[in-house]
Amino acid sequence: MDPLWVLVVRSVAVAFLGVLLFFPLALWLGWRLARTPFPGAAVIETIAMLPLVLPPVVTGFALLMFFSPVFPLGRMLEDIFGLRVPFTLSAAVLAAGLVSFPLLLRGIKTGFAGASTACEDAAATLGCTRAQVFWRVTLPLARRGVAAGVILALARALGEFGATLVVAGNIPGRTQTLPLAIYRVTQLGDVTTGWWLVGLAVLLALALSLLARPFER
Repeated sequence: MDPLWVLVVRSVAVAFLGVLLFFPLALWLGWRLARTPFPGAAVIETIAMLPLVLPPVVTGFALLMFFSPVFPLGRMLEDIFGLRVPFTLSAAVLAAGLVSFPLLLRGIKTGFAGASTACEDAAATLGCTRAQVFWRVTLPLARRGVAAGVILALARALGEFGATLVVAGNIPGRTQTLPLAIYRVTQLGDVTTGWWLVGLAVLLALALSLLARPFER
């Protein structure tokens, strides 16, 4: 097992990068779903929420197959760029970002839905372009929902286990995160180390949950 500080740093980095990777898509889709409904929006939102209800191992299996060399994308990445995603830290980032995406999207959509359109209309009448209205008015008004979505997604990504185990493996020094280390010491029967790791995981989750509470009001 990796040292405790390495597990914490790697877990936080994986969670942060995973949420950051999917943030632009969640921001755009959350805004579209909240403000400008389009044909098929309900279907797309339902698909986007699937990682929330599917067993994480299903998400991990889909990622493993999608990025494996037997699939076109995985084969292209390996042939052109020499990249093999499965069982790397990049796979852990993808898994963390995908399973936390529904919480991120829901928070962002709620933030945009609760933002007043009167301020946007006023900014438009003053000559602001649509892009200026979005960045200077809409997004600041929706910042509480966006922040809540980001924090809750980070908490979910930090606790990700099933999808990461399938697509990235539990490899010390490469892909082992805090939840995977807990799984490993449980298999070894190391109860003392397990309690320390569990306590740290609980503290991280509590800290993020408390941080999100002010933004949910």
